[in-house]
Amino acid sequence: MSILKKLFTAVRGGAREAGEAIVDANGIRIFEQEIADAQNALQRAKKSLTEVMAKEMQTKRKISALDASIAEHEAYAGQALEKGNEPLALEIAEKIGDFEAEKAEHDQVLAGFSNHIVTLKQQVKDAEKSIKENQRQLTMVKTTESVQQATMAVNSTLNTNSSSMTNARQSLERIKQRQQDRSDQLGAAKVLEADTNGDDLKAKMAEAGIGDSNPKSADILARIKAKQNG
Repeated sequence: MSILKKLFTAVRGGAREAGEAIVDANGIRIFEQEIADAQNALQRAKKSLTEVMAKEMQTKRKISALDASIAEHEAYAGQALEKGNEPLALEIAEKIGDFEAEKAEHDQVLAGFSNHIVTLKQQVKDAEKSIKENQRQLTMVKTTESVQQATMAVNSTLNTNSSSMTNARQSLERIKQRQQDRSDQLGAAKVLEADTNGDDLKAKMAEAGIGDSNPKSADILARIKAKQNG
């Protein structure tokens, strides 16, 4: 029996771990849905608030109407007393009492509506502030998640393709060596062409002042002076 209990506990533990893994894997999606649920609840709360505010307005109008009726009947009672009809004035006074009693009831209802509205408005304000903050946090965690996933992808690529990177560097070195070989071959071809045309020998003779060479500036100036003196 003890073994079965331990097995059952192990199964429950595995289910809990699996559940936590699912929650962790879908954390951002869950957070987004929770924000959406909060927004829907906020809209319902605002609708309820408008309904309560409408009832408050209706109650205020009813109280205003009762105040008008009380004032109107007080005038009637005064007129009855002026005419010496006290029984009628008393009957009117009883009616005024009914109005005042009804007004007192509506005053209590109005107070309840007013207090409830104050509470609901503050709750709506707090909810809106909380939702906005959660939306900002959602933006930040989504950005962080994207950056981390990109970094992990790059690291994974570098780690799994380290041999490919090495091969790429080796290929680059081969390209550079081939280009250097080609450059050396072109240079050698130029030297060989100069030797074949005698350009190299002419250059050496010109450097030694042998053979045809362009007259130097000093020689030209000496020739001009000689002409002037002659």
